[in-house]
Amino acid sequence: MSSIPTYTLNDGTTIPAFGLGTWPMDDTQAEREVRDALETGYRLVDTATNYRNETGVGRGVAAASVPREEVVVTTKLPGRHHGYEKTLASFEESRARLGLDYVDLYLIHWPLPRVDRYVDSWKAMIKLREEGLVRSIGVSNFTAGHIERLEKETGVLPSVNQIELHPFFPQDELRAFHAGKGIVTESWSPLGRGTALLDDPAVAAAAEAHGVTPGQVVLRWHIQLGALPIPKSANAERRRQNLDVFGFELSPAQVEAIADRPHRRVGGDPETHEEF
Repeated sequence: MSSIPTYTLNDGTTIPAFGLGTWPMDDTQAEREVRDALETGYRLVDTATNYRNETGVGRGVAAASVPREEVVVTTKLPGRHHGYEKTLASFEESRARLGLDYVDLYLIHWPLPRVDRYVDSWKAMIKLREEGLVRSIGVSNFTAGHIERLEKETGVLPSVNQIELHPFFPQDELRAFHAGKGIVTESWSPLGRGTALLDDPAVAAAAEAHGVTPGQVVLRWHIQLGALPIPKSANAERRRQNLDVFGFELSPAQVEAIADRPHRRVGGDPETHEEF
C-alpha cells in the first residue's frame, strides 16, 4: 500500500497528493516507466490524448502488481474534440487506448475561449461521471473566470484544475480561488522546466539545511502550498527521490524565499493559447 497522503475532492473521491507526469514519453517508455513508478509507490498517473501515450500508460497500469482500484489514472480532452458529442466520442477513444473500464479523472486540457465550446464539453463530462465511466471531472489551464462560467451554467464545479505552477509562477490568486471553491490545484511543470530554478541559492540553501536535493525542496514547496505536483521523470532513481518529500518540512521563511523572484510563465496563457 502506498504511503502518499491523499486529498478528498469536492465530489467525495480521493486523490494522491503526488503523481507522475508522462509527457513527452512515447508508448514504449510510458509502459515501462509507469509500471516501475507504480511498483515503487506512485498511485497517480497523468496522461492526455495529445501526449500520444495513453496506450503505453494503460499497459503500464495493467502490468504493475498494484490493484487497479488503488491507481488514479488521469487523461485529458484535446482541443479538437471540444463540444458535447465530440467529447463523448473522444473519451471512448481514450478509454479504449487505456484499456480501462473507467477513468479516474478526466480533464479539459485547455479552455480555448475563442472556440467557446468548453461548457458543452463540460456538460458531456458531467454525463460521463453520472454514468460511472469517469470518477471525477476537472479542468486544466482554466482561469477563475472560466471556472465561474462552468459553475453558473451547469452548477457543477471541477474537482481539480491542473495549472502551470512553480516558484517562478506561484499563482497565488488562482490558488486562493480554488481553495474557496474546494478545487484541488494540480501543478504541471512543478520544477519550472527550462528555468534555472534548481540552481537557485534559496533552493540550494534549503536543500543543504534538510539534507535533500534541490528538486525535493521545490516539490516539498508545492506540498506545503496544498498543491499536487506531477513531475515527469524517466529516471527511476529520480522518481524515487521526487516521491520522498513527506519526511521533512520547509520553514515558513524557506517557503517564502523559494518564490521570492520575478514571476513569469514558461507555458501558454489560457486566455489565448490554443492547442488542438
